[in-house]
This record gives sequence, structure tokens and C-alpha cells, in this order.
Amino acid sequence: IFSLISAWQTGEWSINSLMDLPMNTLSIALMMKLGLAPLHFWMPEVLQGISLPTGLILSTWQKIAPMALLLQTSHLINLNLTIALGLTSIMVGGWGGIGQTQLRKIMAFSSIGHLGWIIVILKFDPQLSLLNFVLYIIMTAAMFMSLTTISATKMLEISTSWSKTPALTTTTMLILLSLAGLPPLTGFAPKLLITLELVKQNATLLAVMVMFISLLALFFYIRLTYVVTLTLSPNTPNSLLTWRTASRSYSTTAIMNTMALILLPITPTLLLL
Repeated sequence: IFSLISAWQTGEWSINSLMDLPMNTLSIALMMKLGLAPLHFWMPEVLQGISLPTGLILSTWQKIAPMALLLQTSHLINLNLTIALGLTSIMVGGWGGIGQTQLRKIMAFSSIGHLGWIIVILKFDPQLSLLNFVLYIIMTAAMFMSLTTISATKMLEISTSWSKTPALTTTTMLILLSLAGLPPLTGFAPKLLITLELVKQNATLLAVMVMFISLLALFFYIRLTYVVTLTLSPNTPNSLLTWRTASRSYSTTAIMNTMALILLPITPTLLLL
């Protein structure tokens, strides 16, 4: 509504002027919509209570509108607010996901942590925030689509998927490492670029804090990767095919998984776009 009223009054979509108090209020409201800590309490519980396809929409499509408004008002946003909420989100995203066994809650805390990275750099470089957001949508969508194909909502279920879909289970493991930000996967690009930008802006201490706090999230990503690939269920089924499985096309899942893994080499091209 705010964006529509501004466009109606000024005749353009760009938001050029706003007072401090309304801007802070708008920013906090949009950040609550994104699920940033400490305004995140609704997100893990809601994501846990819905299906995987709906969780995909909630974690990706639903965040496009508030992120677009934040990008439009990035030149007016309070720097201290973005840094505080970004650091808190990265910490909560890592700390909250450590003790979880439900995959949807793990993805909720993963989303909170990634959005923390995006918000930290928003004031310094909005274009880099946009690139990070696009890569976040690709990786999160690929993960949710893989979990939907496997029909896994708990760690126990994903650990038994190897005998049924070894190729998809392998790419799922790699997507988890990509979400963790390990090279040479897609998720390494935004973390590297954000760290370099913070150092270039003389915010070296902030860059160090962000990287150290991210080790919390790295722990539960690696633990989940271990469960997916290095544990074998004691009751491995004899059949390699799912009983009475309807024939479906998984081309969309394959495309998203590929994009979530191999976009790092073309990152300079994406930056030029």
C-alpha cells in the first residue's frame, strides 16, 4: 500500500524521500515479513506446519515483494538497523538450526541466516544484495524441490533415500554444502563477494564477525550432509524402486539443482548483468 500511494503521488516507482521514523517503521515491518531475527518467531513454526510445496512458496516467492521494497528504499534505510538485524539473524539462523531434526525447521533457520547476509550488505551495495537474494531463491527452491521429490520431512526419512534415488540424494547433499557456502559451489559466491565488499568499505571487523557466526550454520549443514550420505538405514529395502510410483517428469528439479551447484564460475557475468 505504501509503495502504491508513493507511486500515485510522485508518478514513479522509486522512493526518494522519507522521514527517519516512518522509514525505520517501514523497514522493521518489511524485515518481520522476511522473517529476520528477532522478528523471526513466526517463521519456523509456520514452515513446520505446512507442506513442502507451500514451504517452497513461503521461503521464496513470498519474500520477493518485501525485498523489492527494501531494495527501493536502501538509500534511506538506517545502517545501524541493518547491521544489528543482519548479525542477529545470522546468529539465530545458525544457533536455532543446530538442535533440529525436522527438515522444514532447518530450512526455516537456514532462510533466516541467508537473509541476514543479504540485509548486512543492503546499505553498502544494493546490487550485491539483489544478486545474493536471487542465488538464495535458486538454492532454497532446489532444496525444497528435492525434498518434495524424496518426500522427506525428517532426517530419518532423508537418510533412507539413498537406495531409491542415489543421484538425487547426491545432488541434495551438494545443495546443502552450497547453502553452507563451501567452494566451488554456487553458495560460495555471495559470501565471498559480501566479505570482500565489507572489507572494501572498511568494515573488516563486521566481516570477521559475520564469518565467525556463520560457522554455527556450517555445523548443522555438515551434520545434515553426514546424515544424508554417510549413514545407512539398518532396514534397507530390497527394491530399488518406490512402490507404485507415478511416472513424473523431474526436469524442473534437475535444472534448479544444476543452477544451485554450478553458477560460481559465471558469477562475473552475473555481476555485469
